[in-house]
Amino acid sequence: MKIGFFDSGIGGMTVLHQAMKYLPNEDYIFYADTLHVPYGEKPKHEVREYIFQAADFIAQQGVKALVIACNTATSIAVEDLRKKYDFPIIGIEPAVKPAIQSCEKKHKKVLVMATELTLKEEKFCNLVNRLDHQDVVESMPMPGLVHLAERFEFSEEVVESYLQESLAHLDLNQYGTVVLGCTHFPYFEKNIRNIFPNGTDVISGSIGTAKNLKRILEANGQTNDGTGQITFYQSANLVEDESLLEKYRGLFRRLEEPNYKNNALNHKIAQ
Repeated sequence: MKIGFFDSGIGGMTVLHQAMKYLPNEDYIFYADTLHVPYGEKPKHEVREYIFQAADFIAQQGVKALVIACNTATSIAVEDLRKKYDFPIIGIEPAVKPAIQSCEKKHKKVLVMATELTLKEEKFCNLVNRLDHQDVVESMPMPGLVHLAERFEFSEEVVESYLQESLAHLDLNQYGTVVLGCTHFPYFEKNIRNIFPNGTDVISGSIGTAKNLKRILEANGQTNDGTGQITFYQSANLVEDESLLEKYRGLFRRLEEPNYKNNALNHKIAQ
């Protein structure tokens, strides 16, 4: 059986990339709800409807687990999804806890970049309150990064111009860690590091989510039964166009450089 991955768009592929490093012998379905992206700027009730439509479709494909590779979708619907389906549902949330632990040593603040809807949700507020470090955690909606990623716009000039304009009102020297609280944002990790002072950590929740997926599948005795194939859907439509599949391969290559080996590229994208 396959492992399902779901996101509003291509952001969740950053989480899939990490999962493939920990579970290289699995088959995957990746569902990008491109008809309705971005989620972070839409009403909550509307986004919930899209999420459940996608989850129903993925469940019909016969998956052994579903990763909600979207911070916004996780914050809105993960608990209700777990009540509906009998396979594991793994969500993702901003990596605020490790960011706080790192910044305590530096006596600096944490900046959480995410979508506006994620930052407004009770789940995120409860996370920050539970850690009891409201005084050091600041948040910043960065919707433009989602739009840039969905247009496959990775020009350094365009991206860093947007970042500089969006962050101009902040003293970047105050922050010890930047948390990438949207799965689209790791595509721009290098650009974010270029904007912030040397020594600023940049982290996301992708690795923790991938490790959690592996732990759950191992506990259920369900690992390593695939051939390493990825099948892509865009809002329930199978992706067969070779030019688009090549764009997806390009996203993996972007994530491979400069820190990763060719784990992701060993996978066969279904055609």
